[in-house]
Amino acid sequence: MSDRKQNNKKNFASLTIFDKTYNFPIYNSIEGEPVIDISKLHSEAGVFTYDPGFTSTASCESKITFIDGNRGILRYRGYDIEELAQKSDFIEVVNLLIYGDLPNKNQLKKYKRLISRHTLLHEQIINFFQGFRRDAHPMAMMVGVMGALSSFYQDSLDINDAHQRQEATRRIVAKSSTIGAMAYKYSIGQSFVSPKNDLTFSENFLHMCFSNTAEDYKVSPVLAKAMDTIFILHADHEQNASTSTVRLAGSSGANPFACIAAGVSSLWGPAHGGANQAALEMLEEIGSSKNISKYLKKAKNKKDNFKLMGFGHRVYKNYDPRAKILKNICQKVLNHVGIKNDPILKLAVNLEKIALKDKYFIEKKLYPNVDFYSGIILRAMGFPPEMFTVIFAIARTAGWTAHWTEMIEDPIQKIGRPRQLYSGNKALKYGIKRSKKNTR
Repeated sequence: MSDRKQNNKKNFASLTIFDKTYNFPIYNSIEGEPVIDISKLHSEAGVFTYDPGFTSTASCESKITFIDGNRGILRYRGYDIEELAQKSDFIEVVNLLIYGDLPNKNQLKKYKRLISRHTLLHEQIINFFQGFRRDAHPMAMMVGVMGALSSFYQDSLDINDAHQRQEATRRIVAKSSTIGAMAYKYSIGQSFVSPKNDLTFSENFLHMCFSNTAEDYKVSPVLAKAMDTIFILHADHEQNASTSTVRLAGSSGANPFACIAAGVSSLWGPAHGGANQAALEMLEEIGSSKNISKYLKKAKNKKDNFKLMGFGHRVYKNYDPRAKILKNICQKVLNHVGIKNDPILKLAVNLEKIALKDKYFIEKKLYPNVDFYSGIILRAMGFPPEMFTVIFAIARTAGWTAHWTEMIEDPIQKIGRPRQLYSGNKALKYGIKRSKKNTR
């Protein structure tokens, strides 16, 4: 039990159930809302809470990331995301998330060397890729290969060994970019490109994606900085769906590669990591600024299936701080690659202006999120929409491994086991009742 919990034992919430009152301790967060500890609710009162989507449930205690959705704040280990995006690089942020503080120059140099020595994949993994169809989605390859790493690197599977845990996290972060680049190359029918460890993490990823044997490729500093910023902004986001998936998988004692593969699977959903691809496809569907009014009406109509992707967030009820950063980077990238008057960017800017003045979106607090501009940037850099979520996954390995490590080292960690509100049949006798509507 943390010191914070011990210091707040005198604060209680009283809950009356069937005329009997129970007291549950209230713990104050360092920042953010306090929480009520209901871990003994079932044992004392014989009831469970019902919270679909865990909208009011804290599943763990964590020191990694803080979000204040009302004020539009995102911090990694206490550092504002705006400052990290400006002054840091991705591997330093990885080190910060996993170890808890910023490394000094020597520590960072050593850590970058430790990461870079794991960029290569086992040669037999190339054969693993050959098993995928040529038109397989890059995320399908990402899920499969990430999970398969456990069969290639069996010297880092013991979750009770601190050294093996550290080795596993370094391998996952380093190899994720190589796997992602290989998935891209395989999807476009080009040969794989080996990593170059004299490049930075982001430079190396761009090199593996866009260089080939036919011509030289020089990594642009502008694009490398944009790529690094995207990686930093997507590195972690508290207890989101994929991070919670990693923690839940890890709570069973599963090996780290399997846990991260589970996180990649969760991230693939269009409501999570796939939202940036969906946002770009939405802008392409709208097509022109003259159609904005029409599509805003569709978005407000509950009977219409159209959704305004890239707006609104489960946590943020203010402007997503990551979106502000990407909005500034977006124009720099477009100018650099020679797209001065990109119609999609123009449409996005106009859509943002109009939506933010619309009474409906103001009342619903639907502000642009990180997905709104990231897709435009990645498209301008040369990535197809199918790669957007892969890039998200590469970045999020930082947060996933940090949360997995924190969970393993938590002395009160238990296997995740949510309960349910059962609404099925009561006890039936076999053969007495047969459904006439059975269509299986």
